[in-house]
Amino acid sequence: MVRVLPDLPKSLQCGALAACLVTLTPPAGAAVPAPEQLLPDDTLIVLTAPDFSRFRQVCQRSPKSRLWNDPALKPLRDKFLLRWREEVAKPLERDLNLSLDSCASLPQGQVTFAVTRNAWQGGDDQPLGFLLLLDARDKADLLRTNLAGFRKHWLTTGKSPRTEKIRDLEFSVFPITSNDVPKTLAKFLWRPPVFAPVTSGPQITQAPVKSSGNEDMLLDMLTVLLTASKELVIGQVGTLLVAGNSTKGVEKVVIRLTGGSVPTLSEIPAYQASGQTLFRDAPFYGWVNLKVFVDALGRPPSESKPSEPADPLEPIKREKFIHATGLAGCKTLAFSLQDSNEGSLLQVVLGVPEADRQGIFQVLASAAKEAGPPPFVPADVAQFFRWRLDGSKAWATLEKMISDLSSQALSALSLILDTASARAKLDDPGFDLKKTLLANLGNDIISYERAPRGNTPAELQATSSVLLMNSPNPDQLAVALRRLFVIFPQGDMLTEREFLGRKIYSLPTPPLPFFAPNRTHATPPRTLSWAASGGYVALSTDTPLLEEYLRSGQAQTKALRETPGLIDAAQKVGGLGTGLFGYDNLADAMRVAFETARNAPGASTNGIGPSLFPGLPGITGPEETLNGWMDFSLLPAFNKVAHYFSFTLYAASANVDGFTLKVFAPQPPALRSPLPPPTQ
Repeated sequence: MVRVLPDLPKSLQCGALAACLVTLTPPAGAAVPAPEQLLPDDTLIVLTAPDFSRFRQVCQRSPKSRLWNDPALKPLRDKFLLRWREEVAKPLERDLNLSLDSCASLPQGQVTFAVTRNAWQGGDDQPLGFLLLLDARDKADLLRTNLAGFRKHWLTTGKSPRTEKIRDLEFSVFPITSNDVPKTLAKFLWRPPVFAPVTSGPQITQAPVKSSGNEDMLLDMLTVLLTASKELVIGQVGTLLVAGNSTKGVEKVVIRLTGGSVPTLSEIPAYQASGQTLFRDAPFYGWVNLKVFVDALGRPPSESKPSEPADPLEPIKREKFIHATGLAGCKTLAFSLQDSNEGSLLQVVLGVPEADRQGIFQVLASAAKEAGPPPFVPADVAQFFRWRLDGSKAWATLEKMISDLSSQALSALSLILDTASARAKLDDPGFDLKKTLLANLGNDIISYERAPRGNTPAELQATSSVLLMNSPNPDQLAVALRRLFVIFPQGDMLTEREFLGRKIYSLPTPPLPFFAPNRTHATPPRTLSWAASGGYVALSTDTPLLEEYLRSGQAQTKALRETPGLIDAAQKVGGLGTGLFGYDNLADAMRVAFETARNAPGASTNGIGPSLFPGLPGITGPEETLNGWMDFSLLPAFNKVAHYFSFTLYAASANVDGFTLKVFAPQPPALRSPLPPPTQ
C-alpha cells in the first residue's frame, strides 16, 4: 500500500527537516541540475523528490492526509498536536535556536539525500559518505539567514566551526561527536547506538560499543554512517543547500554546480536503465546500488582462522548465506511513486539478471500466467493472493539451496520425510511419501481471507482464511498431506469425515507460525482441516469457510472479480496475467484497526499506527510512540470515515533483467470530487 505523510502543520513538518540537519539522515534537493547530474559516480543510495512543492501537493491530495484533516478526527488530532508542540517542537526550537516553521518552508525545489561509497570497503573503519541537497528557490535568503543562525548557535556551545573555500565558495565545517544530537531528538531515534563512556581529553567522535550478539546489518550500516563521521560540511551555492560529511564529497557536487566536470551518477549504466523506465516525471523515487553492498557483506573476513572441525550448530556464515540464497546476483534496487487523479502507483524493481539467478530468485521467477481471482472467490473477502508457482521446480530449487546452506539442515528435512514415510508404510508398504507429494504439486497457490464480522475484541481477532494448492491429482495430494502430518504431536488425533461426497481430514492445529497467527486475545484451540475439490486441496483452520469453498460450485454469490473498478485498476499493475496478483480491501482492514483501537485505546497499535499514521523520516516508528501520543479512544466510529478507504492491488512479474512489483491504490470514489483547500 502506498503511504505518504499526513498534511501536518508546519511546525510538525519541519521536525523531519531539523532531524536531517542535526542527525545527518533525511533527504534534500535540487531543481538546478537533476540529482543524477550532481551526485558523484560512487553514489550507492539516492532518495529524491525532484520538486518538493509538487511532492507536498501529492501528500496533501492523499486519502490519508485528507482523513487526518477531517473534522471527525479533530479531538484526536488536537490532543496529538498539543503533545507534539509541548514535547518536541518547542524544546527542539530551544535546542537548535531556530524556528521550525521557518525550516519547514525551505524545501521548494529538489530535495535529495545520497549515500556515497567514499572510502568504505565494508568495515567500520572507513565511514560511508552522505550528501544532502535542498533547493530553497525563492527562499534562498531565508536559507542563508538560517545557516548563519545555525553557525552562531554552534559558537554558543563552545565549539568553533572552521571556514573552508570550495571552488571559491565559503563552507562551514562543524566538528561533530555522537553526543551532539539534541536530547529532544535523541529519544526518537530508531535504535539509539550505545557509545563508550566519555573519557578525559579531546573528543572528536565516539565509536559505538560492539555488540556481542548478531545485529541487523542494515541498521548497523546506518549507525556507522551516522556516528563514524567526524565533521559536517554545510554551505549554500545559489539557492541550493549542500551538506555532507566530507569536503571531498561536497566538492564533487560544487564542481558540477559551478560548471566543472566530474563523473556523475547519470553516467552509470545501471542507474540509466532505472531512470529510463521508472524515474521520469515521478514526484519521489530512489535507487540503491545493491551489488556494492552485497559484495562487501559477502566477502569472507580477511583474517585467517585456524581450521577446526565443523560445528553443526555454528551459525551460517553470512557470505555463505548470500551466495546460497542467490543474493549475490542482486545488482540494483529502484522504486518510484507516481500519482494521478486515478490513484497512486508504487513501482519497485529488483535488478537480478536472469543469467545470475540462483536460490530464492529462481523460485520467484514464476511464469506469466493468469493470476486473477477465480469465480469461486467471493466479493466480500478482505484479502486475496494468487501465485502461479511451479511446486515441483520450487521444491527442487529450495532443496538445493538448503543443501548449499547446511548439509545438516538438508539431513533434518530428509529425516522428517523419511519418518513420515516409514509411518505410512506400516499401513501401505508400497507408499512413497516424497514421490507422491512431489508428483502431485501443481502450479497454482491461492489464499483468501474473510474480515471479522463483529466489533467485540474476540470477534475482531477472529479472522478466517483458506489456502488452496493446485494439483494434477488433488485427492492423492490430500492423502500425502495426511501421511505427512502424522509427524506432528497431534498426528495420532487425525480424523476423517464425509461432506458433500468429499473427504475432510482434520487434526488439532500444528505448532507452526502460519497456523497460529499472533493474537492479542486468547482464542480456543483450532483445528486444521483440508479436503480435495475443484482441482485444489483446500486447507483452513475455519471449518465453515472450508465447507463454503466445497459448496462454491452450488452457490450463486457475487465474485471478487466483479468488484466495480477492479479489472480497470488491475491494468495499472500489469493486468491479471503476471503470475502473481494480490488484493487488499483497505476498508475492511481499517475497520478492524479502528474498532480494535477504540475498544482498547491503551493496547498495541499494531495495524492502525503503521498504516494510518506513518512515522516521520529519521524518527521512531509509530509502534514506539503512538500509544503515548495518540488517544485512540477519541477515534470516531469507522462509518464516519469509511469513504477514505478503497482497495489496493499488487502484482509481481519477472523478465530477463529482474523482478518488478507494482502496487496501485485507486482513489476512493467519494474523494474524486474537487479537492478542498488544505487545512492550516
